[in-house]
Amino acid sequence: REIRLPRQYLPMVKSIGSRGTRVTLESLQQQLSEGEAKELPIIIKADVQGSAEVLAESLTKLGDERVKIRIIHTGVGAVSEWDVLLASTSNAIIIGFNVRPDRNAAIVAEREGVDIRKHSVIYNVTDEVKKAMTGLLEPTTREKQLGLAEVREVFKVPKVGLAAGCIVTDGNITRAGEAQARLVRDGVVVHEGRLGSLRRFKDDVNEVKAGIECGLTFEKFTDIKAGDVIESFTVEKVAATV
Repeated sequence: REIRLPRQYLPMVKSIGSRGTRVTLESLQQQLSEGEAKELPIIIKADVQGSAEVLAESLTKLGDERVKIRIIHTGVGAVSEWDVLLASTSNAIIIGFNVRPDRNAAIVAEREGVDIRKHSVIYNVTDEVKKAMTGLLEPTTREKQLGLAEVREVFKVPKVGLAAGCIVTDGNITRAGEAQARLVRDGVVVHEGRLGSLRRFKDDVNEVKAGIECGLTFEKFTDIKAGDVIESFTVEKVAATV
């Protein structure tokens, strides 16, 4: 389907111009050395406005004579499809601070090759961008999403606390191997950790596939509400390309 930017984004795109070669943090130093990159447009989405403002100020100060850091948009809440489209049109990277892309945004980002960096510590954001600018970006970690589940109800389990009754909406929810889990509420990351249990009826299982209901708990975390989204994922190291 055709996706169009909302009208309020058009002045931003017009002021930036054509997008040229796609920029990622991994490719930034090489493009700098080849004279292709003179600025790094960045979109910031955060859980609160204060964090977005601090990030914008900190990142802007990193610019030097080779490359200018340009913050083209900041906002609060999940990374949306429109954020990704703006990034694609303006050749920007997106920094999500304590927030996640919604499902449509993730699909469009993969299709358009938009680089979404997810962080929860401000220093790590500035350090990563600084290293990318100087060619010192070390092997980074990338998430491989395994599946999504929606919390339909929450119930009490004796000696355990609150458990979530879920329906797996995409992929697989798993607690096997190095799999981790994340709880997202209204696009904001509430908790990351490992699943404490995963059940089908009364049976303990390691994996539940899309379209199937299950019950689950997190290790040492019980603040779960109906409507929350559970993300199952693994983390892989990816060598930086410079």
